Amino acid sequence: MAATDPEALPLELSQLVPGLCVWLDMKWMDHPFLTNRVLIKNAHDVSLLRSLPLQGHLYYLPSRSTVQPLPLVPVDGKAAGEPLPVVSPDALAAERQRLADARREKIRRVKDAAARADRAWDSAASATREALAMLARSPRMAGKQLAQLSRETAATISQGPDALLHLLGPKDDHGPQFHALNVMTLCMLVGKKAGLNQTELTDLAMAAVAHDAGKAEIPLPILRNGHRKKHEEDHYRLHVRHSVQLARESGAFGPHATALIEQHHEAADGSGFPRGITTLSPSAAILIMVNRYDRLCAPESPMLAPLMPSEALAHMLRQEGSRHDPHLLAVLIHLLGVYPPGTVVRLSDGSLALVVSPGADIYRPRVLLYSPGVSDDDAPMLDLGNEDGLDVVDAIRPADLAPCVLQWLNPQKRLACFFSVEGLA
Repeated sequence: MAATDPEALPLELSQLVPGLCVWLDMKWMDHPFLTNRVLIKNAHDVSLLRSLPLQGHLYYLPSRSTVQPLPLVPVDGKAAGEPLPVVSPDALAAERQRLADARREKIRRVKDAAARADRAWDSAASATREALAMLARSPRMAGKQLAQLSRETAATISQGPDALLHLLGPKDDHGPQFHALNVMTLCMLVGKKAGLNQTELTDLAMAAVAHDAGKAEIPLPILRNGHRKKHEEDHYRLHVRHSVQLARESGAFGPHATALIEQHHEAADGSGFPRGITTLSPSAAILIMVNRYDRLCAPESPMLAPLMPSEALAHMLRQEGSRHDPHLLAVLIHLLGVYPPGTVVRLSDGSLALVVSPGADIYRPRVLLYSPGVSDDDAPMLDLGNEDGLDVVDAIRPADLAPCVLQWLNPQKRLACFFSVEGLA
Protein backbone atom coordinates (compact mmCIF):
# COMPACT_ATOMS: atom_id res chain seq x y z
CA MET A 1 0.00 0.00 0.00
CA ALA A 2 2.81 2.42 0.86
CA ALA A 3 4.24 2.16 -2.63
CA THR A 4 0.93 3.42 -4.05
CA ASP A 5 0.37 6.12 -1.39
CA PRO A 6 1.68 9.43 -2.78
CA GLU A 7 2.34 10.66 0.75
CA ALA A 8 4.45 7.70 1.86
CA LEU A 9 8.19 8.39 1.89
CA PRO A 10 10.95 5.77 2.28
CA LEU A 11 12.59 5.62 5.68
CA GLU A 12 15.65 3.95 7.14
CA LEU A 13 15.53 2.15 10.47
CA SER A 14 18.14 4.54 11.89
CA GLN A 15 15.73 7.47 11.31
CA LEU A 16 12.99 6.13 13.58
CA VAL A 17 11.93 8.37 16.44
CA PRO A 18 8.82 8.61 18.67
CA GLY A 19 6.15 10.75 17.01
CA LEU A 20 6.60 9.33 13.51
CA CYS A 21 3.70 7.59 11.82
CA VAL A 22 5.16 4.76 9.75
CA TRP A 23 3.88 2.18 7.31
CA LEU A 24 5.28 -1.35 7.47
CA ASP A 25 5.31 -2.77 3.96
CA MET A 26 4.98 -6.37 5.10
CA LYS A 27 2.21 -8.85 5.83
CA TRP A 28 0.37 -7.86 8.99
CA MET A 29 0.88 -11.34 10.50
CA ASP A 30 4.66 -10.91 10.21
CA HIS A 31 4.89 -8.11 12.78
CA PRO A 32 3.49 -7.65 16.31
CA PHE A 33 1.62 -4.36 15.81
CA LEU A 34 -2.13 -4.01 15.47
CA THR A 35 -2.02 -2.64 11.92
CA ASN A 36 0.60 -1.95 9.27
CA ARG A 37 0.31 1.76 10.03
CA VAL A 38 2.03 2.45 13.37
CA LEU A 39 2.26 5.67 15.35
CA ILE A 40 5.52 5.34 17.30
CA LYS A 41 4.77 6.22 20.93
CA ASN A 42 8.08 5.65 22.71
CA ALA A 43 11.63 4.35 22.52
CA HIS A 44 10.41 0.82 23.16
CA ASP A 45 8.36 0.95 19.93
CA VAL A 46 11.48 2.12 18.12
CA SER A 47 13.43 -0.86 19.49
CA LEU A 48 10.69 -3.27 18.41
CA LEU A 49 10.59 -1.80 14.91
CA ARG A 50 14.36 -1.94 14.55
CA SER A 51 14.26 -5.63 15.49
CA LEU A 52 12.06 -6.41 12.47
CA PRO A 53 13.32 -7.18 8.92
CA LEU A 54 12.10 -3.82 7.58
CA GLN A 55 15.08 -2.61 5.58
CA GLY A 56 13.64 -1.39 2.29
CA HIS A 57 10.09 -1.96 3.53
CA LEU A 58 9.62 1.03 5.83
CA TYR A 59 7.85 4.30 4.99
CA TYR A 60 6.61 7.27 6.95
CA LEU A 61 3.57 9.52 6.53
CA PRO A 62 4.44 13.21 7.08
CA SER A 63 0.87 14.44 7.58
CA ARG A 64 0.25 11.93 10.36
CA SER A 65 3.60 12.44 12.08
CA THR A 66 4.29 15.03 14.78
CA VAL A 67 8.07 15.04 14.26
CA GLN A 68 10.58 14.79 11.44
CA PRO A 69 12.66 11.62 10.94
CA LEU A 70 16.15 11.61 12.36
CA PRO A 71 18.93 12.46 9.87
CA LEU A 72 20.36 9.53 7.98
CA VAL A 73 23.21 7.97 9.91
CA PRO A 74 26.55 7.77 8.08
CA VAL A 75 27.98 4.31 7.65
CA ASP A 76 30.58 4.93 10.39
CA GLY A 77 28.47 7.34 12.42
CA LYS A 78 26.16 7.09 15.38
CA ALA A 79 22.40 7.58 15.51
CA ALA A 80 21.20 11.07 16.38
CA GLY A 81 18.80 11.86 19.18
CA GLU A 82 18.39 10.31 22.61
CA PRO A 83 20.12 6.93 23.04
CA LEU A 84 17.72 4.01 23.07
CA PRO A 85 17.44 1.79 26.13
CA VAL A 86 19.53 -1.33 25.86
CA VAL A 87 17.19 -4.26 25.20
CA SER A 88 18.54 -7.72 24.57
CA PRO A 89 17.59 -9.51 21.34
CA ASP A 90 15.99 -12.29 23.39
CA ALA A 91 13.81 -9.78 25.28
CA LEU A 92 12.74 -8.13 22.02
CA ALA A 93 11.87 -11.50 20.50
CA ALA A 94 9.84 -12.41 23.59
CA GLU A 95 8.00 -9.07 23.45
CA ARG A 96 7.22 -9.53 19.75
CA GLN A 97 5.85 -12.99 20.46
CA ARG A 98 3.74 -11.76 23.39
CA LEU A 99 2.21 -8.94 21.35
CA ALA A 100 1.59 -11.22 18.38
CA ASP A 101 -0.07 -13.87 20.57
CA ALA A 102 -2.29 -11.27 22.25
CA ARG A 103 -3.30 -9.82 18.90
CA ARG A 104 -4.08 -13.26 17.44
CA GLU A 105 -6.22 -14.12 20.49
CA LYS A 106 -8.24 -10.91 20.13
CA ILE A 107 -8.80 -11.59 16.44
CA ARG A 108 -9.65 -15.24 17.10
CA ARG A 109 -12.42 -14.31 19.54
CA VAL A 110 -14.03 -11.89 17.10
CA LYS A 111 -13.73 -14.31 14.18
CA ASP A 112 -15.11 -17.21 16.21
CA ALA A 113 -18.25 -15.20 16.99
CA ALA A 114 -18.61 -14.29 13.31
CA ALA A 115 -18.14 -17.94 12.31
CA ARG A 116 -20.89 -19.01 14.70
CA ALA A 117 -23.22 -16.48 13.12
CA ASP A 118 -22.28 -17.68 9.64
CA ARG A 119 -23.01 -21.32 10.47
CA ALA A 120 -26.30 -20.43 12.14
CA TRP A 121 -27.31 -18.32 9.13
CA ASP A 122 -26.55 -21.15 6.68
CA SER A 123 -28.82 -23.48 8.62
CA ALA A 124 -31.61 -20.92 8.99
CA ALA A 125 -31.33 -19.83 5.35
CA SER A 126 -31.67 -23.40 4.10
CA ALA A 127 -34.80 -23.97 6.20
CA THR A 128 -36.30 -20.59 5.26
CA ARG A 129 -35.62 -20.97 1.55
CA GLU A 130 -37.19 -24.43 1.50
CA ALA A 131 -40.22 -23.37 3.53
CA LEU A 132 -40.94 -20.24 1.48
CA ALA A 133 -40.61 -22.22 -1.75
CA MET A 134 -43.18 -24.81 -0.69
CA LEU A 135 -45.56 -22.50 1.21
CA ALA A 136 -47.99 -22.29 -1.70
CA ARG A 137 -48.05 -26.00 -2.60
CA SER A 138 -47.62 -27.51 0.88
CA PRO A 139 -48.68 -24.76 3.28
CA ARG A 140 -49.01 -26.92 6.39
CA MET A 141 -45.61 -28.56 6.02
CA ALA A 142 -44.00 -25.20 5.28
CA GLY A 143 -45.81 -23.61 8.21
CA LYS A 144 -44.45 -26.23 10.63
CA GLN A 145 -40.92 -25.57 9.37
CA LEU A 146 -41.27 -21.80 9.76
CA ALA A 147 -42.83 -22.22 13.21
CA GLN A 148 -39.96 -24.41 14.40
CA LEU A 149 -37.35 -21.92 13.14
CA SER A 150 -39.21 -19.04 14.78
CA ARG A 151 -39.62 -20.79 18.13
CA GLU A 152 -35.95 -21.79 18.25
CA THR A 153 -34.78 -18.31 17.31
CA ALA A 154 -37.06 -16.59 19.82
CA ALA A 155 -35.96 -18.98 22.58
CA THR A 156 -32.28 -18.40 21.83
CA ILE A 157 -32.69 -14.63 21.82
CA SER A 158 -34.98 -14.34 24.85
CA GLN A 159 -33.35 -16.88 27.17
CA GLY A 160 -29.70 -16.46 26.34
CA PRO A 161 -27.27 -13.60 26.98
CA ASP A 162 -27.17 -10.61 24.69
CA ALA A 163 -26.82 -11.75 21.07
CA LEU A 164 -24.24 -10.16 18.78
CA LEU A 165 -25.17 -8.96 15.31
CA HIS A 166 -22.73 -9.89 12.54
CA LEU A 167 -22.23 -9.05 8.90
CA LEU A 168 -21.77 -12.26 6.94
CA GLY A 169 -19.49 -13.17 4.10
CA PRO A 170 -20.71 -13.41 0.50
CA LYS A 171 -23.45 -15.94 -0.24
CA ASP A 172 -24.09 -17.53 -3.63
CA ASP A 173 -27.89 -17.71 -3.41
CA HIS A 174 -29.65 -14.34 -3.25
CA GLY A 175 -33.19 -15.62 -2.82
CA PRO A 176 -36.02 -14.23 -0.66
CA GLN A 177 -34.47 -15.79 2.45
CA PHE A 178 -31.92 -12.95 2.54
CA HIS A 179 -34.47 -10.22 3.24
CA ALA A 180 -36.57 -12.54 5.40
CA LEU A 181 -33.66 -13.46 7.68
CA ASN A 182 -32.27 -9.92 7.83
CA VAL A 183 -35.67 -8.67 8.96
CA MET A 184 -36.18 -11.53 11.41
CA THR A 185 -32.71 -11.04 12.92
CA LEU A 186 -33.10 -7.33 13.55
CA CYS A 187 -36.70 -7.75 14.71
CA MET A 188 -35.58 -10.27 17.33
CA LEU A 189 -32.77 -8.09 18.65
CA VAL A 190 -34.88 -4.92 18.72
CA GLY A 191 -37.80 -6.85 20.22
CA LYS A 192 -35.70 -8.19 23.07
CA LYS A 193 -34.35 -4.73 23.90
CA ALA A 194 -37.92 -3.37 23.71
CA GLY A 195 -39.06 -5.90 26.33
CA LEU A 196 -41.07 -8.39 24.24
CA ASN A 197 -41.57 -11.78 25.89
CA GLN A 198 -40.75 -15.10 24.23
CA THR A 199 -44.29 -15.64 22.89
CA GLU A 200 -44.33 -12.17 21.36
CA LEU A 201 -40.87 -12.73 19.88
CA THR A 202 -42.02 -16.02 18.33
CA ASP A 203 -45.01 -14.36 16.65
CA LEU A 204 -42.76 -11.55 15.45
CA ALA A 205 -40.21 -14.01 14.06
CA MET A 206 -42.92 -15.89 12.15
CA ALA A 207 -44.30 -12.68 10.67
CA ALA A 208 -40.82 -11.47 9.77
CA VAL A 209 -39.84 -14.58 7.80
CA ALA A 210 -43.19 -14.80 5.95
CA HIS A 211 -44.24 -11.15 5.51
CA ASP A 212 -43.24 -11.09 1.83
CA ALA A 213 -44.23 -14.67 0.93
CA GLY A 214 -47.12 -13.32 -1.17
CA LYS A 215 -44.72 -11.58 -3.54
CA ALA A 216 -44.44 -14.91 -5.35
CA GLU A 217 -47.85 -13.98 -6.82
CA ILE A 218 -46.67 -10.60 -8.12
CA PRO A 219 -45.08 -10.40 -11.61
CA LEU A 220 -41.34 -9.83 -11.41
CA PRO A 221 -41.38 -6.70 -13.67
CA ILE A 222 -43.70 -5.02 -11.16
CA LEU A 223 -41.59 -6.06 -8.18
CA ARG A 224 -38.41 -4.76 -9.79
CA ASN A 225 -39.94 -1.48 -11.02
CA GLY A 226 -38.79 1.32 -8.76
CA HIS A 227 -41.18 3.83 -10.32
CA ARG A 228 -44.50 2.01 -10.51
CA LYS A 229 -47.60 3.61 -12.02
CA LYS A 230 -50.77 3.63 -9.95
CA HIS A 231 -52.22 0.43 -11.37
CA GLU A 232 -48.87 -1.29 -10.92
CA GLU A 233 -48.60 -0.04 -7.34
CA ASP A 234 -52.12 -1.30 -6.63
CA HIS A 235 -51.14 -4.71 -7.97
CA TYR A 236 -47.91 -4.66 -5.94
CA ARG A 237 -49.80 -3.94 -2.72
CA LEU A 238 -51.79 -7.13 -3.18
CA HIS A 239 -48.75 -9.06 -1.94
CA VAL A 240 -49.85 -8.23 1.61
CA ARG A 241 -53.18 -9.99 1.06
CA HIS A 242 -51.44 -12.96 -0.57
CA SER A 243 -48.99 -13.26 2.34
CA VAL A 244 -51.83 -13.23 4.87
CA GLN A 245 -53.71 -15.88 2.90
CA LEU A 246 -50.69 -18.18 2.77
CA ALA A 247 -50.14 -17.75 6.50
CA ARG A 248 -53.73 -18.68 7.25
CA GLU A 249 -53.65 -21.72 4.94
CA SER A 250 -50.55 -23.02 6.72
CA GLY A 251 -52.41 -23.30 10.02
CA ALA A 252 -49.19 -22.38 11.85
CA PHE A 253 -49.72 -18.65 12.28
CA GLY A 254 -51.79 -17.40 15.19
CA PRO A 255 -54.00 -14.29 14.97
CA HIS A 256 -51.26 -11.97 16.25
CA ALA A 257 -48.61 -13.20 13.79
CA THR A 258 -51.11 -12.95 10.94
CA ALA A 259 -52.03 -9.40 11.97
CA LEU A 260 -48.34 -8.45 11.94
CA ILE A 261 -48.01 -9.68 8.36
CA GLU A 262 -51.08 -7.67 7.38
CA GLN A 263 -49.62 -4.52 8.95
CA HIS A 264 -46.00 -4.68 7.78
CA HIS A 265 -46.50 -1.73 5.39
CA GLU A 266 -48.55 0.44 7.75
CA ALA A 267 -47.13 3.60 9.40
CA ALA A 268 -47.57 5.41 12.69
CA ASP A 269 -48.83 8.54 10.89
CA GLY A 270 -51.47 6.64 8.88
CA SER A 271 -49.64 6.96 5.55
CA GLY A 272 -49.14 3.21 5.14
CA PHE A 273 -51.22 0.49 3.49
CA PRO A 274 -53.43 -1.49 3.14
CA ARG A 275 -55.68 0.18 5.77
CA GLY A 276 -53.84 3.33 6.78
CA ILE A 277 -54.18 2.57 10.50
CA THR A 278 -52.29 4.50 13.18
CA THR A 279 -52.73 2.27 16.23
CA LEU A 280 -49.96 -0.30 16.08
CA SER A 281 -48.66 -2.84 18.55
CA PRO A 282 -44.95 -2.66 19.48
CA SER A 283 -44.35 -5.84 17.45
CA ALA A 284 -45.99 -4.34 14.36
CA ALA A 285 -44.03 -1.11 14.75
CA ILE A 286 -40.79 -3.11 14.97
CA LEU A 287 -41.56 -5.14 11.84
CA ILE A 288 -42.53 -2.01 9.88
CA MET A 289 -39.36 -0.19 10.90
CA VAL A 290 -36.94 -3.05 10.31
CA ASN A 291 -38.51 -3.96 6.96
CA ARG A 292 -38.07 -0.38 5.81
CA TYR A 293 -34.46 -0.22 6.96
CA ASP A 294 -33.45 -3.37 5.12
CA ARG A 295 -35.19 -2.27 1.91
CA LEU A 296 -33.40 1.08 1.99
CA CYS A 297 -30.09 -0.78 2.22
CA ALA A 298 -31.04 -3.43 -0.36
CA PRO A 299 -33.87 -2.26 -2.67
CA GLU A 300 -35.76 -4.82 -4.72
CA SER A 301 -35.53 -2.59 -7.77
CA PRO A 302 -32.21 -2.08 -9.60
CA MET A 303 -33.56 1.40 -10.42
CA LEU A 304 -33.11 2.46 -6.81
CA ALA A 305 -29.64 3.07 -5.39
CA PRO A 306 -28.96 1.29 -2.08
CA LEU A 307 -28.18 3.55 0.85
CA MET A 308 -25.27 3.02 3.18
CA PRO A 309 -26.55 1.60 6.48
CA SER A 310 -25.79 4.86 8.28
CA GLU A 311 -27.56 6.79 5.50
CA ALA A 312 -30.61 4.55 5.80
CA LEU A 313 -30.87 5.24 9.54
CA ALA A 314 -30.40 8.98 8.99
CA HIS A 315 -33.06 8.96 6.25
CA MET A 316 -35.56 7.19 8.50
CA LEU A 317 -34.85 9.57 11.37
CA ARG A 318 -34.94 12.82 9.39
CA GLN A 319 -37.25 12.14 6.45
CA GLU A 320 -39.61 9.48 7.81
CA GLY A 321 -39.62 10.16 11.52
CA SER A 322 -43.40 10.47 11.66
CA ARG A 323 -43.84 6.98 10.21
CA HIS A 324 -41.96 5.21 13.00
CA ASP A 325 -42.14 4.93 16.77
CA PRO A 326 -39.36 7.28 17.99
CA HIS A 327 -38.46 5.05 20.95
CA LEU A 328 -38.10 1.96 18.77
CA LEU A 329 -36.13 3.90 16.16
CA ALA A 330 -33.73 4.94 18.91
CA VAL A 331 -33.43 1.28 19.96
CA LEU A 332 -32.58 0.30 16.38
CA ILE A 333 -29.96 3.04 16.08
CA HIS A 334 -28.38 2.03 19.40
CA LEU A 335 -28.44 -1.63 18.38
CA LEU A 336 -26.76 -1.03 15.01
CA GLY A 337 -24.41 1.65 16.29
CA VAL A 338 -23.45 4.93 14.68
CA TYR A 339 -21.65 2.87 12.01
CA PRO A 340 -23.92 -0.13 11.25
CA PRO A 341 -22.64 -3.41 9.78
CA GLY A 342 -21.77 -2.93 6.12
CA THR A 343 -20.39 0.60 6.58
CA VAL A 344 -16.93 1.38 5.22
CA VAL A 345 -15.03 3.52 7.71
CA ARG A 346 -11.71 5.32 8.03
CA LEU A 347 -9.86 4.74 11.30
CA SER A 348 -7.81 7.22 13.29
CA ASP A 349 -4.55 5.70 12.02
CA GLY A 350 -5.69 6.22 8.42
CA SER A 351 -6.62 2.58 7.80
CA LEU A 352 -9.81 1.60 5.98
CA ALA A 353 -12.15 -1.02 7.39
CA LEU A 354 -15.55 -2.62 6.93
CA VAL A 355 -17.86 -2.68 9.96
CA VAL A 356 -18.87 -6.29 10.60
CA SER A 357 -20.65 -5.96 13.95
CA PRO A 358 -21.71 -3.29 16.43
CA GLY A 359 -19.63 -2.94 19.57
CA ALA A 360 -20.55 -2.32 23.18
CA ASP A 361 -19.76 1.35 22.46
CA ILE A 362 -21.98 2.62 19.63
CA TYR A 363 -19.04 4.63 18.27
CA ARG A 364 -16.53 1.75 18.31
CA PRO A 365 -17.71 -1.25 16.26
CA ARG A 366 -16.00 -4.48 15.30
CA VAL A 367 -14.29 -4.11 11.92
CA LEU A 368 -12.49 -6.02 9.20
CA LEU A 369 -9.29 -4.15 8.34
CA TYR A 370 -8.52 -3.49 4.70
CA SER A 371 -5.40 -5.59 4.15
CA PRO A 372 -4.26 -5.64 0.51
CA GLY A 373 -2.27 -8.70 -0.41
CA VAL A 374 -4.24 -11.10 1.79
CA SER A 375 -7.76 -12.51 1.53
CA ASP A 376 -10.46 -11.23 3.85
CA ASP A 377 -10.39 -14.65 5.53
CA ASP A 378 -6.84 -13.93 6.67
CA ALA A 379 -7.25 -10.21 7.38
CA PRO A 380 -7.50 -8.93 10.96
CA MET A 381 -10.96 -8.50 12.46
CA LEU A 382 -10.84 -6.19 15.47
CA ASP A 383 -13.13 -5.02 18.26
CA LEU A 384 -12.31 -1.31 18.45
CA GLY A 385 -13.80 -1.20 21.93
CA ASN A 386 -10.75 -3.16 23.10
CA GLU A 387 -8.15 -1.18 21.17
CA ASP A 388 -6.91 2.00 22.85
CA GLY A 389 -6.05 4.78 20.43
CA LEU A 390 -7.86 3.32 17.43
CA ASP A 391 -11.20 4.96 16.62
CA VAL A 392 -13.52 5.57 13.68
CA VAL A 393 -13.00 8.98 12.07
CA ASP A 394 -15.74 8.90 9.45
CA ALA A 395 -17.87 6.75 7.14
CA ILE A 396 -16.98 6.54 3.45
CA ARG A 397 -19.36 6.08 0.55
CA PRO A 398 -18.45 3.04 -1.57
CA ALA A 399 -18.48 5.28 -4.67
CA ASP A 400 -15.58 7.27 -3.19
CA LEU A 401 -13.33 4.23 -2.81
CA ALA A 402 -10.66 3.20 -5.28
CA PRO A 403 -11.81 0.19 -7.37
CA CYS A 404 -9.24 -2.14 -5.79
CA VAL A 405 -10.33 -1.15 -2.28
CA LEU A 406 -14.02 -1.48 -3.16
CA GLN A 407 -13.48 -4.94 -4.60
CA TRP A 408 -11.59 -6.10 -1.52
CA LEU A 409 -13.98 -4.68 1.08
CA ASN A 410 -17.09 -5.61 -0.94
CA PRO A 411 -19.53 -3.59 1.23
CA GLN A 412 -22.53 -5.17 -0.54
CA LYS A 413 -21.97 -8.12 1.82
CA ARG A 414 -24.19 -6.18 4.20
CA LEU A 415 -27.15 -7.92 2.53
CA ALA A 416 -26.78 -10.79 4.99
CA CYS A 417 -26.74 -10.25 8.75
CA PHE A 418 -27.30 -12.74 11.54
CA PHE A 419 -26.56 -13.14 15.23
CA SER A 420 -24.39 -15.25 17.48
CA VAL A 421 -24.71 -16.03 21.18
CA GLU A 422 -21.61 -16.48 23.29
CA GLY A 423 -21.09 -20.11 24.21
CA LEU A 424 -23.26 -21.57 21.44
CA ALA A 425 -21.43 -23.47 18.70
